[in-house]
Amino acid sequence: MRSKLMTGGVEKAPHRSLLHALGLTREEIDRPLVGVVNSANEIVPGHIHLDTIATAVKAGVRSAGGTPLEFPVIGVCDGLAMNHAGMRFSLPSREIIADSIEIMATAHPFDALVFIPNCDKTVPAMLMAMLRLDIPSILVSGGPMLAGASAGGPVDLISVFEAVGRVRRGEMDEAQLADLELKACPGCGSCSGMFTANSMNCLSESIGLALPGNGTIPAVTAERVRLAKTAGARVMELLRNNVTPRKIVTSAAVANAVTMDMALGCSTNTVLHLPAIFAEAGLDLTLDIFDAVSARTPNLCKLSPAGHHHIEDLHRAGGIPAVMNALAKRGLIDTSVLTVTGATVAENLKALTPDIRDPDVIRDAAPYSEQGGIAVLKGSLAPEGAVVKQSAVAPEMMRRTLTARCFDSEEEAYKAILAGEIVPGLAVIIRYEGPQGGPGMREMLSPTAAIMGMGLGSDVALITDGRFSGGTRGPAIGHVSPEAAEGGPIGLARDGDVVEIDIPARRMDLMVSEEELAARRAAFKPVEKPLPSGLLRRYARSVKSAAHGAAYKD
Repeated sequence: MRSKLMTGGVEKAPHRSLLHALGLTREEIDRPLVGVVNSANEIVPGHIHLDTIATAVKAGVRSAGGTPLEFPVIGVCDGLAMNHAGMRFSLPSREIIADSIEIMATAHPFDALVFIPNCDKTVPAMLMAMLRLDIPSILVSGGPMLAGASAGGPVDLISVFEAVGRVRRGEMDEAQLADLELKACPGCGSCSGMFTANSMNCLSESIGLALPGNGTIPAVTAERVRLAKTAGARVMELLRNNVTPRKIVTSAAVANAVTMDMALGCSTNTVLHLPAIFAEAGLDLTLDIFDAVSARTPNLCKLSPAGHHHIEDLHRAGGIPAVMNALAKRGLIDTSVLTVTGATVAENLKALTPDIRDPDVIRDAAPYSEQGGIAVLKGSLAPEGAVVKQSAVAPEMMRRTLTARCFDSEEEAYKAILAGEIVPGLAVIIRYEGPQGGPGMREMLSPTAAIMGMGLGSDVALITDGRFSGGTRGPAIGHVSPEAAEGGPIGLARDGDVVEIDIPARRMDLMVSEEELAARRAAFKPVEKPLPSGLLRRYARSVKSAAHGAAYKD
């Protein structure tokens, strides 16, 4: 056992003395020590209840003969960090969380780990740490929030963001907005649509590093607590059989994850997180792989923001197992891969008998489209690629010729949108918001939601070297690489330039001659932003392009 590095032998008597100071008995010290990584805090709605999940996990560990020892990590709420300086720290928190877990689990050599994330960066960060450490581990999230209820039907956080634009447009008054504020987020859990947090929790299950139900069982249910107890007990079995994460995460598991990503219509942020996660296992995942898998994978689900269903509806319809089973029948899932249940995907599906219980939620017989939810665009505006959630784009915006309106920050663009300066036929280009140029690659839910709320979702595209929230819908094209700070063509665009977007053809081009671009490039000087934060300065120097998952450079 790894923990014997800390507890075994006469020379470790001082170490045992410190553990006795925790109240541990000799018997508890002699058992396998299981680290319980808890991202609970009192500011993130998805994390407010995680102490309850941790308590259940620890009960499961003890029931199976282990000694659980809990330690915390930070977690940022992207919704609360949105549209101000705090969003610059969200993506960097992913690396900090992963590094801090590595520190804790190496300084105190646990025999196994149970990871308890829930919101946007905590899930990929914990998966990165899990694969980096490669000791027996399992992930159990806090689960999704229920949708809110209003007179017009289900609502969620995105309803509120978009309502801001509706107020500015005169379609809603501030009293109605205040009422919506109270109803949209009814309690704990990760925000209820197929946004980034739920996308990553569903994909954790799809990869095989979390138990069936992890992605969809609602946060407020006893079923979620039982899942946590099961996860705590299950990690002890993984330890006994020496099943580590890298034995589960193979190239086949990678392909399964991307296939499920496309079928579910997940957040475009998965294109940042999955490459960074799998890189920890020495597996390469490029934008080209995402696009190739998308081309052959049908889009079976349209959850909010792309449609009116929420995660609770997906759970009721059969959850991730039902979607995996439908894809497996099409030959799109490798069912031979191992999972944390100790069984293969095929064995799990046989045991679960995952029928589709609502064909309106999981449309196997009549998919929403024959291609997946995400498309990768390349062309003269994005030579290394850009990403769009094509399942959330109106048909009339799949191919468009637009006129550029350029902004050097999110704030400038958002102000112009709310001031009514953005009119049909424009491509709103927001640059210097990439991993290096931002720095931090801020999510831009406020401008995208404002565009939708202003009724421009079928007439205006948003293009950025930054990223978009998983709650974004409409023609929002992000991750443009190379970014402006690296001298990418997005930094050379000017007001009035023609931009051609052709999502079916996977193209996005700046219709400016090579000669003109060469002249602009010769005179180009990137915008330099003042960075009072030492952390952000270090991050900007260390981070890779969005095309490579915005992970740290080696």
